[in-house]
Amino acid sequence: SLADVKIRRHLVQKGFSAIETLDDPMITLATMVDSASRRVRKIFEDEVRSVERQAYAKIADGQFLLRGTATYPDATFTPRLSIGMVLGYKDEGEIFPFQTTIGEAFTHENHHESKSPWKLPESWHKNMDKLDLSTPMNFISTADIVGGNSGSPVVNRSGELVGIIFDGNIHSITSDYLYSNTVSRAISVHSSAVREVLTNVYNASKLVTELAD
Repeated sequence: SLADVKIRRHLVQKGFSAIETLDDPMITLATMVDSASRRVRKIFEDEVRSVERQAYAKIADGQFLLRGTATYPDATFTPRLSIGMVLGYKDEGEIFPFQTTIGEAFTHENHHESKSPWKLPESWHKNMDKLDLSTPMNFISTADIVGGNSGSPVVNRSGELVGIIFDGNIHSITSDYLYSNTVSRAISVHSSAVREVLTNVYNASKLVTELAD
């Protein structure tokens, strides 16, 4: 029942007492694992995360000893710039192209029988005839990113916005410790796809005009 927006709204309005009385399997499961998961999280924070945080400074010192100013400094909560190339890659014999199109999003949905999480919004289907299906949808690059970089702007050599970072491929998971531009890729949504969908699906032409200005 938690999939129902009305149920969730009711719970928010009524508070914890409503949650306690809701006979929902998901609530039951969450209640069962809550105390155990909190214990595990504390162990993880104390014995893993805290150790990592202390080690980061030592790793950074080691990098500067080896590479000097050829490496960038450890995170300082200041704006960071990662330079990369838009580039596909090959993994276990399969070739992954550097970009996909809006049309391929529909094809991918059909390939997965229109099941979640591949199912596109109904509004996309209603306006499919208005969309230019050849418009670039997503692209991958060798930019070195880590968790928390989602939402970062991607600009080209001319300083023009060409995309927004939103994910990394499975090989980028190690980037906290080890980066390789052979297969590690950052994934971005193309600015052309944003403009195309805002205009022809969400009727937000005024917003598109503001973005262009």
